[in-house]
Amino acid sequence: MTTNYNELLPSGILFSIKEINDMKLIKSDLLRKLIYTNKIETVKLNSKNFISRTALISYLEAQTIPVNN
Repeated sequence: MTTNYNELLPSGILFSIKEINDMKLIKSDLLRKLIYTNKIETVKLNSKNFISRTALISYLEAQTIPVNN
């Protein structure tokens, strides 16, 4: 059984760093590091970085280690 992040994440198109941090999903410091090292896709609007729901799900799925039964 794999985690279905599509069901777990709230609806929306773009999430700010603060919103993702408030979801207790990825801490803002780690998220900024991932953005700086280009390990997660971002959308830059004015001076703020946003993460698309699709990019967030892709990142989480790539980092998920399935349990072997």
